[in-house]
Amino acid sequence: MNPAVEKIGEVTRGTPYEGRLYLVGGAVRDEIMGCLPTEDVDIVLEGDALKLAGFLHDKGIAEHRPVTYPRFGTAMVTIQGHTVELVSARRETYAPESRKPEIEPAGLYDDVRRRDFTINTLLQNLHTGEIYDLTSEGRADIEAKVIRTPTEPTITFYDDPLRMLRAVRFAVRLGFEIEKATHDAIVKEAERLAIISRERIRDEFAKILLGDEPSRGMRMLKETGLLAQFAHEFLEMQRVEQDGGHLWDVWNHTLHSLDAVHSQADLVLRLAVLFHDVGKPRTKTRDEAGRTHFYGHEDLGAQIARRVLTRLRFPTEEINRVVRLTVMHMRIGEYRGEWKDAAVRRLMRDAGDDMPDLMALARADRRGASPTASTENLDELEARMEDVLRKTPIGELKSPLNGREIMDLLKIPSGPRVREVKEFLTDQVIEGKLQPKDKESARRAVLEKFGGA
Repeated sequence: MNPAVEKIGEVTRGTPYEGRLYLVGGAVRDEIMGCLPTEDVDIVLEGDALKLAGFLHDKGIAEHRPVTYPRFGTAMVTIQGHTVELVSARRETYAPESRKPEIEPAGLYDDVRRRDFTINTLLQNLHTGEIYDLTSEGRADIEAKVIRTPTEPTITFYDDPLRMLRAVRFAVRLGFEIEKATHDAIVKEAERLAIISRERIRDEFAKILLGDEPSRGMRMLKETGLLAQFAHEFLEMQRVEQDGGHLWDVWNHTLHSLDAVHSQADLVLRLAVLFHDVGKPRTKTRDEAGRTHFYGHEDLGAQIARRVLTRLRFPTEEINRVVRLTVMHMRIGEYRGEWKDAAVRRLMRDAGDDMPDLMALARADRRGASPTASTENLDELEARMEDVLRKTPIGELKSPLNGREIMDLLKIPSGPRVREVKEFLTDQVIEGKLQPKDKESARRAVLEKFGGA
């Protein structure tokens, strides 16, 4: 059991709270399924959750004063490093254009009926360990591996549209199916997602992509109409055929590539795989021989990636990395065995710390084209990069002279000319014509080329 839950059980035993506190939601569901304990802990009671939070603080087990939300009858406490949400049993009613409900106290049955899905309605008494299935559907739906709302689904999703994305997330995470009436309600209410903040959509979207079956999540988002509400650009990839060894259209190739990413891939890499060919539909051309081309699709894809990720309020650093990987992904495919070490060094310098992700993207892209596609040239490139690194660390592939040294040498002010000289010296290092720290040779090279500046 979660140590925070154990501690709460200890300090409330022998008090009026004993036997009246219930774990609810994911913690109970995961225990029944034999999954690893969830990090989220929700405790519900018929009574005042804010008073319970104060009691736990007074007992000295809460690490800080409770964070309270009186309007909702909830409080957050941190115990032994775990965040616990305390909830007063309640019922909710919603205004048409808002996710903020009107709240009134209620019993446990009303409380579980307001929750998102039947699999999250089970209660477990904190002191006795007994599990209650007040809807009589929670256990059955866990066993049947079904996502179903505890009340009429159209009303559930109309009231809180974010639950539509959560349905997809739980289905992907748990390997469940969305029950037909629930699925049909999502399709009907998909446009209601417009009232949800971009940040909350982003968080659910990210969790879907980080699951074990991200391609299944993407297919479900498309089929339900949810994807069209926040990232319609992906839909253009459907039925865009491609040749050159590709077995699938751009959409299905992208999803196969997503599945091919290693299981530990982070969100940035998964997003880069998702966006790497999103520019193809608008750049497709055919030559006189009937061959398909997508010239510049990586640049357009990077623009689309920036637009969509900015729309969803992703952090700037993550956006920049996804854009960088998207715009550079064709560089790996251009590799040939006759490349000089300078070309390999330039690729590594340009990719910087994202080089491992760029290689992972290239491998996923290759496997997403065909399961039998060869990765021999990628293996060769990785071996070449390891050899180059042994000779010169990538961090040393820079100008031996800094801006001030260049200005003093040429007696010029700060400006574009200084940048031009630094880029020249960096290229000389990459080409192997200058050693990274050889300032004297660098000065001679600058005076020879720019001395009359």
